[in-house]
Amino acid sequence: MSTAGNYLKINLTTATVTSEKINVHDAQKFLLGSGYAALLYYKEMDPGIQALDPENTIYIFNGLTTGTIIPTACRTSFCGRSPLTGIWNESNVGGHFGAELRKAGLDGLVITGKSETPVYLYVHDASVEIRSAAHLWGLDTFDAYDALLLETDPKARAAVIGPAGERLVHFAAILQGGRNHSRAAGRGGMGAVFGSKLLKGIVVSGSEKVQTAKPDELRSLVRMQIPIIKKATEGLSKFGTAGGVAGAEYVGDLPLHNYTGGSWPEGAMMISGQNLAEQYKVKQTFCFACPIGCGKHVDAEMEDGTHITGEGPEYETLAGMGALTGIDDLDAMLKANDYCNRVGMDTISASTLVAFAMEAFENGLIKAEDCDHHQIQWGDPVSLLNCLRLIAEKRGVGEILGLGARAAAEHFGGGSEVYAMHSKGLEMAYHDPRATFSMAANYATANRGACHLEGLSYWMIYGLDASSWSPQKADRFSIAEAAQEAIAFQNYFSLYNPLGLCKFIGKSSISPQTIAELLTAATGWNFSGSELLETGERIFNLKRMINNRLGISSEDDDLPERVKSTARPSGGAEGQLFDLALILKDYYLLRGWDDEGYPKQETITRLGLDSI
Repeated sequence: MSTAGNYLKINLTTATVTSEKINVHDAQKFLLGSGYAALLYYKEMDPGIQALDPENTIYIFNGLTTGTIIPTACRTSFCGRSPLTGIWNESNVGGHFGAELRKAGLDGLVITGKSETPVYLYVHDASVEIRSAAHLWGLDTFDAYDALLLETDPKARAAVIGPAGERLVHFAAILQGGRNHSRAAGRGGMGAVFGSKLLKGIVVSGSEKVQTAKPDELRSLVRMQIPIIKKATEGLSKFGTAGGVAGAEYVGDLPLHNYTGGSWPEGAMMISGQNLAEQYKVKQTFCFACPIGCGKHVDAEMEDGTHITGEGPEYETLAGMGALTGIDDLDAMLKANDYCNRVGMDTISASTLVAFAMEAFENGLIKAEDCDHHQIQWGDPVSLLNCLRLIAEKRGVGEILGLGARAAAEHFGGGSEVYAMHSKGLEMAYHDPRATFSMAANYATANRGACHLEGLSYWMIYGLDASSWSPQKADRFSIAEAAQEAIAFQNYFSLYNPLGLCKFIGKSSISPQTIAELLTAATGWNFSGSELLETGERIFNLKRMINNRLGISSEDDDLPERVKSTARPSGGAEGQLFDLALILKDYYLLRGWDDEGYPKQETITRLGLDSI
């Protein structure tokens, strides 16, 4: 089978390492990745242990197929309690780190405790060394990555934090790939969890060949899928996710001016992936086993003398740093993206906090003396970059902003909760729920907060054929159909992180049955498409049960008042508003949850969750 069958438990307080076996029965029921991590966390969790407590555990697991030849089988999930939200979090990353971990003969690492001094882990062929990182503390992610490979193995892969993680910014990220192919485990602040343990990073190097159960059958199935995936993702291959900015603006999906604007066509084109490719040297980068190549390495020489070379900005970065703040300066987007990658900071949360600060400054809640005596103004690139530096360095107003939008609104008061755009403490991703009502259901109920990736139903706007997992196509502005579509997408995409697959292959409309055939060939276990969808449902409900233990109920399944009560004034979603209460009533009924947002006993039993 494709799984290595082992993971390591590492206690940084005692500097001890033990090897643990993957439970095959559990892996068949929950897969690996965030599914297996959720199972372990549910069994071991103590709700009294906060995210940045030394005893908090971070669970790092490859998906079940990571390291195989299945298209995009490269993903690794960093899981546990979030310092930003206080609830379940999974931060998933592609690149080559996961495949290298699999080559080292491991499916995952479970890390607890806190070192007395900064350290990093060097994992090579199923063994691990805990090494000093005192000389690396303070380095940005690019320099740290280069230094780690120089003192271990130039062919190794590493996942590291930057200064934002060291300073415990609550949305600090973990970066892998260095300056040439930066991929971030960005959301929820797992970089701060690393920082709280004085763990600078993890280097992995392996020589083991990944075995699959039926290699010839698997190769045949993969050969059939690759051209289908390539055809469906041509736009991603050409321009990356940044190529979707103008289209999102056209249909009303792109949030503008902190969710108060309606149309911005000229600005959207200015910061688009198409304009980026026209203005600068751009080349494709590929994660392990990826036929798409959505990554875009940019070499940009700017008029002010700045030279940036590295991973270009994604859609979410451009939407947040640009559309949300009213900035149409492409150079500013490149600078902001490069800075966040270097310091190790989630660009979605960071840009939401910048927009929050702009609105708070406009309303007199933040003063210039709190911001190094700078103004924080809409549409101003200097304001953007200064604000990002204050957050990463935890100086002035940045110390509060670095705690997240929910905490910032609680601190500043004065009505600022109206423009703190989050759900359950996680800043909203940049697909407006007023443009696709099923996304309102998803954002309100997604297990890590306002996460677009738990249910990518906004893809339906662009003509996705989801009939194999969501048979009844919903009108995007239908309140009556929103819950059903959200659930179907959540169940389907709940499979991807546990399987180790990139969700972009979902754009090819790959069916659960086809995924089951690939998985069966890789593992030798027998799966059907319907069984996989039930597995996705089981995993989603398990994470909800974790959150219930951490205090989450129906009261927390909410969205910012701004998107519930104020329609977009123009554009592709002009005038549209959803009724979240009606949508959630349908959602709980269809999910088999009670009115308080807890899975009912019959749901727990049906999904086989009572046995854990």
